[in-house]
Amino acid sequence: MTSTPELTVLVVEDDFMVASIHTRFVERVEGFRVVGVAATGSQALEETARLSPDVLLLDVHLPDFSGIELLRRLRGRGDDADVIVITAAREADTVRAAAAGGAAHYVVKPFPFEDLAARLDDVRRSREALARIGRRAEGTVGAEHRDEVQAGIDEVFSHQGGRETRERLPKGLSAETAQAVLAALQTAGELSAAECADAIGVSRVSARRYLEHFASTGRIGVRLNYGTAGRPERRYRTGDA
Repeated sequence: MTSTPELTVLVVEDDFMVASIHTRFVERVEGFRVVGVAATGSQALEETARLSPDVLLLDVHLPDFSGIELLRRLRGRGDDADVIVITAAREADTVRAAAAGGAAHYVVKPFPFEDLAARLDDVRRSREALARIGRRAEGTVGAEHRDEVQAGIDEVFSHQGGRETRERLPKGLSAETAQAVLAALQTAGELSAAECADAIGVSRVSARRYLEHFASTGRIGVRLNYGTAGRPERRYRTGDA
């Protein structure tokens, strides 16, 4: 059993069949329960006010207004539910806006059950860490006590960026663009730096920096494509090298 109470989930998705799949996925993860489904942004606003879910699975493309706008409205009224954006949209601007709005994770459709389960587990662990911070913060604050609280805070932030970007990024690299790079690669399966740059709207040099970082950490693989002339092209792909 998990050490935190059961977490409730609202699925925000206008496609009935997709919403049903997401619901089944959530209910396979111990400690989570779907309490409602909303097909529009307006309905989602009403349901979050009525149900106070702990987590939202949020599609970007909704019939009345975008999921990004919904996220902004939720934060504007003080709703701090954990939001996992689930969408086919992989543009850098959309990823950046989701991160700026406080989304905990960004998952590109289609995805396997394991991907969603990992994100939900991150949410659960982050909440457990926050609960521990509350307990540690009580009482007299000394140097040792301060270190315990700081360790708990560090644990919370270690879960914020998700599995893909949880490791520390080199100076000059942003978590938002890193997520966009990985999302583009996940969708395409394999890309060159130039193709990745075109997909997310950054320079080839910038895309290569992100790709090389993830290759160096083993997050993605690299193969050399030998042409008829010149240096071989580096092709980046999901999975290990």
